Amino acid sequence: MKKVIVTGGLGFIGSHLIKLLLKKKYFVINIDKISYSSNLKNLQNINKNYLFYKIDINNKKKIKRILSQHKPIGIFNLAAETHVDRSIENPKNFIHSNINGVYNILEVIRKYLKEYKIKKFKFIHISTDEVYGDIKKNRYSREDDAYNPSSPYASSKASADLIIKSYFRTFNLPAIITNCSNNYGPNQHPEKLIPKIIINLKNNKNIPIYGNGKNQREWIHVSDHCNALLKVFKKGKPGESYNIGSKIIINNIALAKKIISLYKKNYKTISKIILVSDRPGHDKRYALNSSKIKNKLQWVVKNKFNRGIKETINWYLNNEEWIRNIKNKDYKTRIGIIK
Repeated sequence: MKKVIVTGGLGFIGSHLIKLLLKKKYFVINIDKISYSSNLKNLQNINKNYLFYKIDINNKKKIKRILSQHKPIGIFNLAAETHVDRSIENPKNFIHSNINGVYNILEVIRKYLKEYKIKKFKFIHISTDEVYGDIKKNRYSREDDAYNPSSPYASSKASADLIIKSYFRTFNLPAIITNCSNNYGPNQHPEKLIPKIIINLKNNKNIPIYGNGKNQREWIHVSDHCNALLKVFKKGKPGESYNIGSKIIINNIALAKKIISLYKKNYKTISKIILVSDRPGHDKRYALNSSKIKNKLQWVVKNKFNRGIKETINWYLNNEEWIRNIKNKDYKTRIGIIK
């Protein structure tokens, strides 16, 4: 049975990816330091072809030991600090995890491949569309576009991407970078926009939207993202980058109105949209050109947005215990305001 490592596997995307890999008959080793956004309940009752290690990716010695013991054929790196507001509040954590952590993994892989001569190994690094920065209307970021990150989060991810590119060029390390748009779906931490809207509707609380609400984001269901990652692992070419997007681009206020409309078809709420002071350095628009992964790897989006959003709303409404187990302070107080 083929063994792979997923870092950050207790998080939103990581846990969905692990479930997919297990379904596809891989043996999965999950490495997660268990931060505020990790959730053991995301992978509860999984005990076959699965191992979990509570380890920070900056612990080079322990990561090296796991590779030597299990000899995986690949690593999916999803271990990262991800929330822009938190990166404004405390950039240090993002430098530590997103840059130093990636460097440590690369060094461990480099020595591992040299010692054990593992063939067809791939390191899949999951990045973000935010590395491209704010883009103009009617433009779509391509894989060969220059990086222009705005936030400490985006620049930490951009830095990691560039280090990885250098390791491929200099050391021939078999790495692939994926840059994905905003994910949505079950199990996402409530600090993120879509679950926050749904939970506030249920609790009759107002829905805060930054600035004028016109900021545009591209949205993809987490299962489509995970299918793309598996496709990249199987067929992707080392040294390449692949954008993963859906072409579903909507501004924040329109997204909030859509979720409210769907919610009100079955439930009552007194929640209203309120505009609040904008996020510092807030990018106006992200949009990806994903033709490369579609044409080269034959990947397609399967989830229709309307259906995906309805299913996501229902998941949060039917999983109150999952929400209750998350500390209120982790998502109910706004952060990232420069004082």
